[in-house]
Amino acid sequence: MSILGMDSAYDHSSNHSNPTSYVHQKILSATPLEIIAMLYGKAIDEIRDARQQLAAGNIELRGKAIAKACDAICELDSSLNMETGGDLANRLRGLYRYFLVRLLDANLQRSDEPLAEVLGLLSTLADGWQTIAKDQAEPAPHTPVNWEGAGETSGVPRSWTL
Repeated sequence: MSILGMDSAYDHSSNHSNPTSYVHQKILSATPLEIIAMLYGKAIDEIRDARQQLAAGNIELRGKAIAKACDAICELDSSLNMETGGDLANRLRGLYRYFLVRLLDANLQRSDEPLAEVLGLLSTLADGWQTIAKDQAEPAPHTPVNWEGAGETSGVPRSWTL
């Protein structure tokens, strides 16, 4: 799944009148950190759906939800920059691959436990990425202007009235 391919993955999970167009625009205007947060959100949503489908006994929809979660996790994995990411990128790659194995286990064993495990770990990682994205999006703290003496030059007060 490519990042721009996320729009088709969101088709059934959005309440907008034209979800493909909405998600496509959201992706195009997003920062890289926001895209990462979207991918985490997508994987989490699909795992929740897979758990619901498992409980309902719907094998086909459970499998589709797990496949979509795997697609989002693969996209997260492919976004890692192994050259500059160092140890963090290596650890994330290991986690993403572990998630994929656990999701396969969940699907083959028809078991909720691996789904719950991956959901918990993904939620923790997503919270971290959302915090990073939020911190990056916030403007620098405002430095107050010292207005004292602002109307003076060479010791001569100026009037600021119009």
